[in-house]
Amino acid sequence: MTGPVVAIVGRPNVGKSALFNRLVGRRVAIVEDLPGTTRDRLYGDVSWSDNSFTVVDTGGLESHPSSDLVQQVKAQVEEAVQEATVIIFVVDGREGLVSTDLDIADMLRRCGKPAVLAVNKVDYLNQGPASDVYQLAFSDPILISAYHGRGIDRLLDRVISLLPPASPAPALPEMMKVAIVGRPNVGKSLLLNSLLGQERAIVSEIPGTTRDATDTVLEYDGQHCLLIDTAGIRRPGRVELGVEKYSVLRAKQAIERADIALVLVDAAEGITAQDSHIAGYVHQAFKGLVIVVNKWDLVESKDQSAYIAAIRGRMRFLSYASILFISAKEGTGVDRVLSEARRVYEERLKRIPTAGLNEAMETALKSRNPPSIGGKRLRIYYVTQAEVNPPTFVFFVNDPKLLHFSYQRYMENRLREVFGFAGTAVRFIFKPRVREARK
Repeated sequence: MTGPVVAIVGRPNVGKSALFNRLVGRRVAIVEDLPGTTRDRLYGDVSWSDNSFTVVDTGGLESHPSSDLVQQVKAQVEEAVQEATVIIFVVDGREGLVSTDLDIADMLRRCGKPAVLAVNKVDYLNQGPASDVYQLAFSDPILISAYHGRGIDRLLDRVISLLPPASPAPALPEMMKVAIVGRPNVGKSLLLNSLLGQERAIVSEIPGTTRDATDTVLEYDGQHCLLIDTAGIRRPGRVELGVEKYSVLRAKQAIERADIALVLVDAAEGITAQDSHIAGYVHQAFKGLVIVVNKWDLVESKDQSAYIAAIRGRMRFLSYASILFISAKEGTGVDRVLSEARRVYEERLKRIPTAGLNEAMETALKSRNPPSIGGKRLRIYYVTQAEVNPPTFVFFVNDPKLLHFSYQRYMENRLREVFGFAGTAVRFIFKPRVREARK
């Protein structure tokens, strides 16, 4: 996150997340017609009139928090307001003002930050604001419809006018991106906070507290790292409609954006089928992977070898993945998490010279010939590494249809024996060799 910060605040269900999505130009925040959908802070980059800023979506504020979770939402909003340069205060133009709107207006006046009043859900921008809006004592309220995109240009112009003069921001260096994924309530947000050393994400014992993917930049060992906290992923048959459905989608998208995924499992509950499903998402996306066994402090028998054997038995396709045992609550073993992720990341950036790669594959072919199908045998002419992150290898063959999955697994195992790539999935692409056209 770089440049000035613009925070969107307001009570629940006034359209803050819809406005956030409209400003960043894509569906990043979860939008659902339910109060309290957004909980954690959510960031996005906006460019307008040669100016750039970071916009942050926040949870709905309530005058009198009725639960510990709502109180944590309030704390998150207050922190977003503190770090913001400009505030966009959103109210509902259809419903009109309620007492909570007046309380939020008082809070914003006390903070002393420049604020823009956005009256949302206005169908006709020329109709003028309802008279009760002026009770908030904000000059020149701006009428918008975040859903239809009306009035957004004027809102952005006002925000830009309140920002400090733009100055060239230094480009962020290429950084390792790490997603924290797992079933609900395995300690993902607690691990994030333990890694950061601050209350960045809401931590709650209620399963499903984190709904959106949350990005945080951390400087670790002299290098930048992007941490992505995600919502818990349930089995497809148990995913509820609405908010949770989109949360699972966000988690999968977070895996796609990441280089490394930390797959958290609950040591006290043991390895479940859903743990394997989640790890399978990471494997199929060709990402680096570290299995992190959390809540190890709750396990009476500290036999790690038996636990490792159980994981290997349930996740045979992840023989390349390392396994760590931690307690995010107590902080034990947490210091090893990012160092292991960094080691896997470096493996993903490894590039093998074509000559050495073909020599290793030739040795593998001599040790075990490809099986024949219908009297025809697969022939591998040569192989080259096309990409890193993920390591991608292109095999030129006579007919890709002759490849059997067991032989591809054999070649992958031999590749790992010679060159490593521990902790990361590798991608094999098989292409038919194109013969030169005859003269």
